[in-house]
Amino acid sequence: MKRERRVKVIATLGPASASPDMIERLYDAGADAFRINMSHTSHDMLRDLHGMIRKVETRRGRPVAILADLQGPKLRLGEIAGDSLTLHEGQKLVFDSDDAPGTAERLPMPHPDVIAAVKPGDSVLLDDGRVRLVVREQAAGRMVCEVEFGTTLSSRKGVSLPDTVLPFGAMTTKDRSDLEYALNLGVDWVALSFVQRSEDVAEARKVAHGRAAIMAKIEKPAAVQRIEEILEIADGIMVARGDLGVELPIEKVPGIQRQLTQFARDAGKPVVIATQMLESMIQAPVPTRAEVSDVATAVYSGADAIMLSAESAVGEYPDQAVQTMDNIALEVESDVLYSKTLHAIRTVPEPTAADAISVAARQVAETLNLAAILCWTSSGATGLRTARERPETPIITLTPIAATGRRLALVWGLHCVLTADAEDLDDMVRRACRIAFQEGFAQAGQRIIITAGVPLGTPGATNMLRIAFVGQEDDPAP
Repeated sequence: MKRERRVKVIATLGPASASPDMIERLYDAGADAFRINMSHTSHDMLRDLHGMIRKVETRRGRPVAILADLQGPKLRLGEIAGDSLTLHEGQKLVFDSDDAPGTAERLPMPHPDVIAAVKPGDSVLLDDGRVRLVVREQAAGRMVCEVEFGTTLSSRKGVSLPDTVLPFGAMTTKDRSDLEYALNLGVDWVALSFVQRSEDVAEARKVAHGRAAIMAKIEKPAAVQRIEEILEIADGIMVARGDLGVELPIEKVPGIQRQLTQFARDAGKPVVIATQMLESMIQAPVPTRAEVSDVATAVYSGADAIMLSAESAVGEYPDQAVQTMDNIALEVESDVLYSKTLHAIRTVPEPTAADAISVAARQVAETLNLAAILCWTSSGATGLRTARERPETPIITLTPIAATGRRLALVWGLHCVLTADAEDLDDMVRRACRIAFQEGFAQAGQRIIITAGVPLGTPGATNMLRIAFVGQEDDPAP
């Protein structure tokens, strides 16, 4: 199935969409990849969803990416006597790790390492930012905070500390178990929550050992500050705007989204924009105008993928939400200003032969109005470099490795085709021409441009550029 748009769509699976029929409907509506939230998914359900997606992939004949999203550490308050209490501005509260029920004077926080890490002046956010406090004192296993705003507080509410770098990694015991199970199943991407530093990503990469690509979720201020070092280690990033909007002033999130998108584009790593994109479609068959504009902004900025969360997982209109996102993206990409906006800030190529070849492929394809750019790739690096250029010419990636095709399925502009490795250069050109014709990207008599690494099958060695004429379907002439 040939998509008519470049940006990819990711749909989260959940109770509203965890059936073979609905997964196929989501794919047909425009989903290129599926996210499985391990916060709400058992290993048995993960196995079942994985199998359903792979069957759809086989029927549709196109690689489909599966993204397993790890839960990460969850910081919560303990119990409160009477289950809730009333707060007022300026009220002082003591937090300690005693598990006795909380009162109007003290609250239980069963995380002594968190209490030890804060310092006076740090902010403490409770209940998704509905309650905000500031640390006034910290010593001897307790911290004294002053309420800045908030009216009521209930038991077991979540805790966020935007100013504090917490002294533990991004993976819990549950995450390690989920990660190992997902890797053994054969998921393509793993999203890592609670990333604060590059070491968090390095830990997950060590466990994955190349079995899946690692996507760092950028949801904490510390990760924003360290984005360049995180991008060096991660295979991609997800801009998790919901949590960013809790831990940072909400008016800063749009600018940070644009900055993170550009950082990822510069690094040649895929970037996913996530959270509340079509939130009203959880209950309504159409989105708000503001949501449509939000999705369009992500597409205009050149994001690789845009993601639906609750809209497709628990919403009443999961396939309509995917179709709506598809329609918005198609409309944006047909706008005469899209290309100008997308290329207003071009990425600077690295001084390598592979990057020079990718830049040249884009320039030659656009100058000669070629039908398509075809990239032979085993590791996926050639496809990523070509997508980094955001060419106006369609891109087809050819690979003999299913895992590579699936990982590239959420990368901007890449139409992935699984094919046997070429026997020699002539076979490479003939097969590229035939696939471009069969996939509907080129007609007989048109020209395409081919990039590859020679010797064939050498990962990361893109060093060849070839222009070829496409012949008839049964006899393509190089």
